[in-house]
Amino acid sequence: MLDKILNEYKVILASQSPRRRDIFDMLGINYHTQSSNIAEPITGEDPALQAMRNARNKAEAVFATGDGQSVIVSADTIVVLEGRILGKPESAEQAYGYLSDLRANTHTVITGICMMGRKGQKCGYEQTQVSFAPLTDEEIRDYIKTQEPADKAGAYGIQGFGSQFITRIEGCYFNVMGFPVRRFYEITKDLIARGLL
Repeated sequence: MLDKILNEYKVILASQSPRRRDIFDMLGINYHTQSSNIAEPITGEDPALQAMRNARNKAEAVFATGDGQSVIVSADTIVVLEGRILGKPESAEQAYGYLSDLRANTHTVITGICMMGRKGQKCGYEQTQVSFAPLTDEEIRDYIKTQEPADKAGAYGIQGFGSQFITRIEGCYFNVMGFPVRRFYEITKDLIARGLL
């Protein structure tokens, strides 16, 4: 269990995401948060590699400002639709465009995760297929008015109002929230088994 495994470490979650904090709280992990404040550019590289690179950059930025003894955990979530990456919308108009494209369609949510200690690091990723119901223009506009799409990749949150629009997910639910719990558990056990934390 993660709460037991990580009990002896000072854990820093390199994120201010309320969803990731909720997941850490649910898991009973004793942790602090620290934002990395780095850019998360959308590039032309493979989406999984991009998500892992962003997660690693976040972890390295936070680790560099610490005492060198903490365990840093970071993540980066992106939404991919037909080869196109949908980041966090920069405006209500962009959110409307994203949701219009997602409706009655299936997309992929990819979260890159990185865990870093004083002796080493490991990155990985998880991907989940998410299907949206057909949505009317009015439903999309009403959803945007909730402000929920504003800070989320793909302009929706599965754990909030956006849950009403999801018809099916294939894979890890927590990955769609922004933090793949099982992958994190696997990475943690591997790093400890190899003496890298």
